[in-house]
Amino acid sequence: MATILLGEPNLPLSTLVQLSRAGTRIGLTKDSKENVLQSRRVVEDAVATGATMYGINTGFGKLAGVRIPDDQLAQLQKNLLLSHATGVGEPLSIEQSRLAFALRIHNLALGRSGVRLALLEQAIALWNGDYIPVIPSQGSVGASGDLAPLSHMALPLIGCGEVWHAGKVTTGQKALQQLGRPPLELREKEGLALINGTQIMTAIGCLCVHDAVLLAKTADITCAMTVEALRGTDRAFDARIHHARPHTGQRVTAENLRQLLAGSKVLPSHRDCGKVQDAYSLRCAPQVHGASKDGIRYALEVLVTEANSVTDNPLVFPDGDVVSGGNFHGQPVSQAMDFLAIAVATLANISERRIEQMVNPDISGLPPFLAKNPGLESGFMIPQVVAASLCSENKTFAHPASVDTIPTSANREDHVSMGVTAARHAAMVVGNTGKVLGIELLCAAQGLDLGEPLRPGLGVHAAYQALRKVVPGLDGDRFLAPDLAAAERLVRDGVIAAAAEKKVGPLAV
Repeated sequence: MATILLGEPNLPLSTLVQLSRAGTRIGLTKDSKENVLQSRRVVEDAVATGATMYGINTGFGKLAGVRIPDDQLAQLQKNLLLSHATGVGEPLSIEQSRLAFALRIHNLALGRSGVRLALLEQAIALWNGDYIPVIPSQGSVGASGDLAPLSHMALPLIGCGEVWHAGKVTTGQKALQQLGRPPLELREKEGLALINGTQIMTAIGCLCVHDAVLLAKTADITCAMTVEALRGTDRAFDARIHHARPHTGQRVTAENLRQLLAGSKVLPSHRDCGKVQDAYSLRCAPQVHGASKDGIRYALEVLVTEANSVTDNPLVFPDGDVVSGGNFHGQPVSQAMDFLAIAVATLANISERRIEQMVNPDISGLPPFLAKNPGLESGFMIPQVVAASLCSENKTFAHPASVDTIPTSANREDHVSMGVTAARHAAMVVGNTGKVLGIELLCAAQGLDLGEPLRPGLGVHAAYQALRKVVPGLDGDRFLAPDLAAAERLVRDGVIAAAAEKKVGPLAV
């Protein structure tokens, strides 16, 4: 079983995604252990001098002016977790929770939080034992950290709360008993250090970005297949056009489409037809998909940076300073998640328009609704309706959460990011878009079946074959919901992208 070492600020997205999956172990680098020990000494020395430090020997938020006696500092930290664990709603997925837990351990291991090594050892024991905290999805405003959900994440360390284990929910107390570990008795700063961060929005966001990269590649594949099904042209993908307007996403999308369509026998078969230009949803795919790719790459950069950042408060520095700041504020992630939702929703929007191009006999040149016997059969009439429904839903989720702030904590926390809301909305958009692309894939493959028996481009043909191994062509109406579900799985699991890339090489995002 692979061991991923935390505590160095260099984890790439691939490793972050790996941390969300079962079957890995985590540990700490040697340097991170030394940094944690040094950081803890600074806190203990500061407490010994009697200095007043936020969250260490004071109350929290509006109560920061209340000095707490030394003999109550441990109770202060426990009370913080118990009082702040007020999340509501459905729990995060176990993958999201597993990554959030690992990210918080990584954050503390960077050595700016002043916690004891014993705290990290307790958390690592739970993680490596696959005791993953049950974390409600709602209740964070994304500033002062994801306080409520992270409190639920921290409770199992002290023998409270709930965890996932072996597919079931059990208590934090039982988890520690099964591991043979006593509940952790929190010390100065440790409760605050566990919950003052952006790991919930960041965990959701990292998984969204990973999926969005795959969707962007798959959108190019489904578009190329639709171009062939509709007997479109590849002239709009000429490299000279895109060098004249050299946005990175636009340029690489056109290159992807040329790769996917290379070797097509369909495109040359109608070079001399009367069509002058294709609809925007085909002709402008490089410009539209490309803009989405640019947004996805921006979100990727922000999320990886955030995952490797210290988001605690106050921060503890090797020179002995303990400094209050605002690294817990989730605005960078919140905005990136809003941008990601918009970018991915756009991929769904243009995909749905291509679906309409194929099912509409007035413009497709194909049988109505791609049915073998139109009238008696409805073919793909209603899958287009489903795609339209999903795109409409996406538009509500793409409304930006990052500009919606509401004061909390008696107006001490007077501007917040709503980062978890933005991330949750982006996750919904990603899920819906996988379904829409699956519908386009089904329609485009059916369009190829209904045309002349000519081989499409190498990448398109590979994707077509991958689909047809699982979903046969539509030869008369049948129960279509399983087909839509199967196509979505092929998209979301990367099967379609992998098949095309195996034939034509990597597709760029």
